[in-house]
Amino acid sequence: MGRFFKDEMFDAQFFRALGHTYYGGADIGECLALAARIPDRDPARWHGEWTALAERIQSLGQASLVAGHRASARDAFLRASNYFRASYSFLFQAPLDPRAVTAYDRQTDAFARAMALMETPGESLDIPFEDTSLHALFLRPDASGTARRTLIVTGGYDGTAEENYFMSGRAALERGYNVLLYDGPGQGRALFKQDLKLRPDWEAVLRPVVDFALSRPEVDPAGLVVLGVSLGGYLAPRAAASEPRLAALVADPGQFSLLEEARARLPGWIGRQLPDGNGLVLALLGRMLDRRLTDVSGGWALRRGLLVNGCATPLDYLKSTAAYTNEGRAREIACPTMICGAEGDAIGVTARRLFDALACEKRFHVFPAADGAGGHCEGGARSLFNREMFDWLDTVLDRAG
Repeated sequence: MGRFFKDEMFDAQFFRALGHTYYGGADIGECLALAARIPDRDPARWHGEWTALAERIQSLGQASLVAGHRASARDAFLRASNYFRASYSFLFQAPLDPRAVTAYDRQTDAFARAMALMETPGESLDIPFEDTSLHALFLRPDASGTARRTLIVTGGYDGTAEENYFMSGRAALERGYNVLLYDGPGQGRALFKQDLKLRPDWEAVLRPVVDFALSRPEVDPAGLVVLGVSLGGYLAPRAAASEPRLAALVADPGQFSLLEEARARLPGWIGRQLPDGNGLVLALLGRMLDRRLTDVSGGWALRRGLLVNGCATPLDYLKSTAAYTNEGRAREIACPTMICGAEGDAIGVTARRLFDALACEKRFHVFPAADGAGGHCEGGARSLFNREMFDWLDTVLDRAG
C-alpha cells in the first residue's frame, strides 16, 4: 500500500508532484485535498482533478498579477505549471491524447508566465539542432552579465524542461549558477510538438546544447556542468564520453545499460533471452507484456516506452533498449563525475557498474531511505540531493580554479 494511494503508480506520480513543494512547484495542503478526491486507478478523475486545481491556481495567479502582486502571481504560476504537467501522467501513451498535448502546452505557458516574473526573468529559447531546434530555458541568478558556472540539466523519459527547474534548477540559481534546461528528442516539446523520438546517441544531442551555452557571455567556459536526471542518468554520461568541454558530470541515478535495467525487472531466465535469444521464450514474453500493457498502473511504463521510443509492441520496446549502453564509452569520460543512487529506487540498478567503468576522478553516493531520500530521484527529499551535489561541484570547480 502506498502513502497516499493504494495503487503503486498513482502513489508514485502523486508523490512526484508533491515532492516539488520544496522548490515552489506544489503546496502540501492543495495536493492532499486533491488526493482525497481521486479514486484509486481512475485516470479520468486524475486528469480532471489536477486540471481543475491547476486552472484554479492559475486564475489566482492572474488575479494577483492584475492587482500588481508579482511575487504571489509568480508562485501561483509555478504551481499551476507542475499541476498541469501532473494532469497528463496517465495520458502518456501512443497515440498522444489531445488532452495530454493541451496539458503540456498549459504547463509550458504557466511556467513562462512565472519565469517572466522572476527577479531576473528567464528566457525561452530555440537551440539549433540538426534540421530543427530544441526547446530550452536559460535562467540567471542576476542580470549582471558576469560569466558564471552553468548547470545543464538533461531530463528523463516523461519529464520536461520546466519540471527540471523544480528538480535542481532553482537550487542552482540559489547557489549562483546559471541554469540551462532543455528538451531533447523524446522529451517535452520535442516529443509532444515535433514527434522526435528518443535516440541513444545523446552525444549528438548534447553537443549543440553545449555549443549554445558557450555562445553566451554569461557562461564561464571553465564551469560547465551537466546533470542527468532519471533516464538522463544514462543519457548524460553517454554524451559526456564525447564532450571534452565539461567541467563535471552528475548522474542521478547512474545507468550503465538500459537493457540490463530492463532485465532486472524480469525473471532471470526470461531476461537473459533479450534482445535476440530463444524465440519461443521471447514470444511468451511478448504475450505477457501485451496483456500487461492494458493495466492502468502495471502497463504505464510500457505505454510510455512505446510512445517515447516509437515502438509498435512492448517486446519491440524492450529490444530497443539494447542500443542504450555506456559499454566502451564510460571510460572515455574525462571530467570529474558523481554517480548517484537511492535506496528503494528500481531504476539505477546498474549505477555501480557505470561507476566502476569510469577512469576519471569519481564519486559514488547512495541516498538512504532513512533520511527520506529513498525512491526515484530522491523525490521526497530533493534538497538533500542538491546539497550533496552542489557541495561536491563547488569543491571540484574551486579546486580547478
